[in-house]
Amino acid sequence: MERALTLSKVARFPKVATLPKVARLQKSDRKPLVVVVLGPTASGKSALALAIARHFSGEIVNCDSVAMYREFEIGTAKPSLAERAEVPHHLIDCLDPRADFSAGEYARQARPILREIVTREVSREVSRVAAPGENDPRKHLPIVSGGTGLYLRALLKGLFLGPQRSGYLRNEDLRNKLRERAKKRGPEHLHRILRRLDAAAADRIHANDIPKVIRAIEVCLAARRTSHQTSPGPSPRSSHRTSSRNMTELWQQGREPLHGFRILRLGLNTEREALYSRINQRAAKMFDEGLVVETDRLLDKYGEQARPLASLGYKQAMQFLRGELDRETALAAAQRAHRNYAKRQITWFRREPDVHWLAGFGDDPAIQAEAITTIEREI
Repeated sequence: MERALTLSKVARFPKVATLPKVARLQKSDRKPLVVVVLGPTASGKSALALAIARHFSGEIVNCDSVAMYREFEIGTAKPSLAERAEVPHHLIDCLDPRADFSAGEYARQARPILREIVTREVSREVSRVAAPGENDPRKHLPIVSGGTGLYLRALLKGLFLGPQRSGYLRNEDLRNKLRERAKKRGPEHLHRILRRLDAAAADRIHANDIPKVIRAIEVCLAARRTSHQTSPGPSPRSSHRTSSRNMTELWQQGREPLHGFRILRLGLNTEREALYSRINQRAAKMFDEGLVVETDRLLDKYGEQARPLASLGYKQAMQFLRGELDRETALAAAQRAHRNYAKRQITWFRREPDVHWLAGFGDDPAIQAEAITTIEREI
């Protein structure tokens, strides 16, 4: 059974917590290594991933759900074009802004990329870490980097594959009705519906993630219909319990963990006040560098069907464009929303098993050196 890490200090973030280092992976296990860089927003994950990739001839696999969408640049803090030219990046700018995408689909696309990366050999001239006299050619190193915890969990552990793959047909009529309800009565209304159907699912899914809330409601209702068909004459109370149980169980069913790799998780454990300061500065920089203009252009081109327009930063820019907030209030709302998101990410990632925690930001040379040393022991 996976060992959970107790990180109460990290959750409060009064100071950098002292965290246990994981045991070294067995050298006898020659499965290819995958490095995972995780941590809250603005903690320097991209900078650390780039440093690792430069040192080990690595390739970066994006694990940020919003960065997958094309044309959304300023509010996503994507790596620059120069950085993407220097180091291969995967699953960035690969989705149409109107596309609906799930964590399960992310895993289905990312896993073959990992397998492809580890088939590519690094030339001896390029290699910096090959031991003298080593006969086996070294392979490229896959580095998964991003803050979307559910996508990472789907990639490494597998997730429920969705209504269609589980025998529940996609109900577009129901989805459209639920989207209209969300527009008229707000996302909290849909989240309350989900909580009545399945409290466990509501705890996993944030109220503002409307596509996932709608999908979960759809599965709950489909599960309830199936239970009516297979269990003659249930009472309303027993039907409610069955539907909740079915949704939660379905979320666990069909899991297929990632096989054939060793996983090294590197987590960025930053001091809270310093992290919040960076978050505030980055949000202000986005507004100063044209986030509102970019949002206006994308809204004009795609309308509100563009999925990332509901994400952090873009949502507050939309509120400014509609006249609901002035610029100063919109910026403050964006900063607050990013800080709250960071808290949720910290809570999520502290549940990840066997994380080697790094006490600082990913752009700190000392942190990069520690990460590289840790990886060198496992190559």
